[in-house]
Parts: sequence; structure tokens; C-alpha cells
Amino acid sequence: MKKINWGIVSAGRIAALFCQDLVFSPQSHLYAVAARQQADADTFAKQYGADKSYQGYQALFDDPNVDIVYIATPHNFHFKQAYDALMAGKHVLCEKPMTVSVEECQQLCQLAQQKGLLLMEALWTYFLPAMKQAKQWLDDGKIGQLKHVKVDFGYPIPFSPNGREYNPQLAGGCLLDMGIYPLAIADYFLAADIDDLYVQAQLCETGVEDDVIIIGKSEHVAVSLASSFQCRLSNNAYLIGDKGYIVIPDAFRASECHLYHLDDLVDSYADNRHSLGYHFEADEACRLVALGVAQSDIVSHQDSVLFQSQLARVKALI
Repeated sequence: MKKINWGIVSAGRIAALFCQDLVFSPQSHLYAVAARQQADADTFAKQYGADKSYQGYQALFDDPNVDIVYIATPHNFHFKQAYDALMAGKHVLCEKPMTVSVEECQQLCQLAQQKGLLLMEALWTYFLPAMKQAKQWLDDGKIGQLKHVKVDFGYPIPFSPNGREYNPQLAGGCLLDMGIYPLAIADYFLAADIDDLYVQAQLCETGVEDDVIIIGKSEHVAVSLASSFQCRLSNNAYLIGDKGYIVIPDAFRASECHLYHLDDLVDSYADNRHSLGYHFEADEACRLVALGVAQSDIVSHQDSVLFQSQLARVKALI
């Protein structure tokens, strides 16, 4: 089977983690990387074994040997870079959140459909085996009727007014950076959108939120979510039914899950992987590129628009 040539947009930390895992994706080949500075691209290419390195992203988009680009820049650059890549005829895997507005997301999805190119949000959590196992337990009725979903994700990040996380000009704030995980993980298990939102947020000196609590309801299910730059939260997901519950430790990077009936542990799953887990989404992207389809049924265009809609509704209540 033909290898899929990846072009990496950014030489930053997230791009490095993704490339570290590409060696576990048999259909993937790390072909090129682009950065704002040639020296950064050269260093990254040497470290991770890319064939080519470019200063500036358009040069990478114009390379005819690049099949798909992975975008790992700050959120507010995603739209233009994904748009330019699609216009250059490249498939796109774009880090979450894919855009910073519903309108941008819809525009990219429409363009991908018109071009017949894959556009997928890089929500790697959805592709992790432990998440799939937890969903299977839920669908099989192992915990009865779902009553509560609780998810949080937070790590202390030292305040820096010019840092990506705290800079409003770079779409800073914990909601877009970390809050998309609890929202998306909840969506993975819920049958309907989250309504009746109540939001409690704290703002830092630059005016962006550094701690957010979200409470809502999805049909008959109570939803409690949180994200924070102030502290490490439990980072677990809890699916609580009327007959038992499921715990997913460190749900954003889930490698295991546990099934309980009342106080008794009745089943556990661990994937025992040697990777970080990013290669599962890379495998899916390669499969879809080979099939010539414009979206994934795991993280669909509709899913990405839903995430943007939820983020916008929460933001409006901060």
C-alpha cells in the first residue's frame, strides 16, 4: 500500500508529539515540515526524519509530493492555513479547535466538500481504544441508563501575558485550549446537544478565562465539565448510570477504562500501547485519504461545527 506523505505545519511542541507517533502508523511517511524560520524547520526535520524542510507554509502547500498536512499552530491561524492548504489541493488534519468560530468551520467544511479533499479535526481522543471500549460498555447497557457525565481537564500553566495560552490576540484562554476536551468527550457519549448551560469562569489579567466550570443537560443526562490553567484537575471522565459507572482516567489521552457496578469493579481495559496515541488519528486520516472521502464518520464535519457552536455558547456566558 502506498505511503501517505505528511507535511507538518509548525515545528512546535504539539507537532513534535504527533511526529514522534508517526513511526507507529504504517501507512504514514513524514515527508516535510514548515516553520516561520528555516533554522527551526531544519532542526525539526533532522530530529524527526523529515525529507524536506521549508521556511513558510505556502512552500509546503505547493510541494506536489505532500499528500496531507497536519496543522499544529495556535488556534487563530488554523482557518487561513487550512484554507490555503485545501486551495492547494492538500488533505488536512487540523488541531483542535479547528477554527475559532462556527462560520470559519462551516466555510472550511464546505470548501473541503467542493474540492473532494479530506478535512478532519485532530481530536485524537476519539480514536483511542479505551474510549471505544467505554462507549461499547455504555451502548451494551453495562451501566444502565446514563444519568451523569462528568469530565474535566486542567493543568497549571504559569501566567505569561504574551504566551499563547494567555494572549487574547492568539485566541488564548483555557476554554479553547483545554475546554474543548471535556465538551468533545461529553459529546462522544451523549445522544444530544448540551442545553440549559450555566457557566462560571475566572478571568486573568489579559482578560481571557483561566478557569471555567460548565453545567448543563443533554435530554435526561446531567453534564458537569471543567477546564483550568490554574490547577491540575482530575482529568478523568465519569459516565454514571442507574446500574453502575465507568471511569476513564486521564480521559484526554485515555489508555484505560474501568467498569463498576455500585462499589464493585467488574471489568477493566488497558490498551498497553507504547505510543502516545496520536498515531490512531493518523491511521484514520491515511485510510480516508486512500478512500478519497472528504470527512471522517468518527470526527465528522457536523461534529466540528457542533464543537464550535458549543464553544461559542459557553464563551457568550463568560
